[in-house]
Amino acid sequence: MIPAFAILIGLTLLIGGLPLTFILIYNRLVGLRNRVAEGWSGIDVQLKRRHELIPNLVTTLRAYRDYERETLETVTRLRSIAEAATSVPISAEAEESLGRGLKSAMILAEGYPDLKADQNFREFMKQLVVIEDDLQYARRYYNGAVRDLNNALESFPSSLVGKMAAFQKADFFEVSQATEREGTDVRL
Repeated sequence: MIPAFAILIGLTLLIGGLPLTFILIYNRLVGLRNRVAEGWSGIDVQLKRRHELIPNLVTTLRAYRDYERETLETVTRLRSIAEAATSVPISAEAEESLGRGLKSAMILAEGYPDLKADQNFREFMKQLVVIEDDLQYARRYYNGAVRDLNNALESFPSSLVGKMAAFQKADFFEVSQATEREGTDVRL
């Protein structure tokens, strides 16, 4: 038989340990949520860098009168839509469309040897490759942070603390079409 004082000590430790456990779990969830915010900030920086390149691309391509005007208008319109996105899923979809538009512009550029030789266009292409690489790294970091937060919010006992503290699962920044998973072949 267990002595009464042992039961009393056990209950005291259990009851006293609950607030400490809650605090530790809550702080872990806050840290994970902040990592998600930090990850999204990294993506946002790279997307803005990409958006800032588009006017330079349009200016360079306009110098080539034969270049398809519709492509330029489409890329410009898609940039505006992407900049106005208000959530991760909407932003991911808009950025995916913008990426397809940029890819189309680059494919069309292959038919213009003078354009491919243009120093401004070549510089744009170099910057775009760097930004796309940086964006890929930012997406990986963000999606890893989202995974960690969502796992914590679905695991016991942090799921209880998460519900009590109104933590929300985060959305992944996903590529929705298989063709977008393929890299862009950029040749200078």
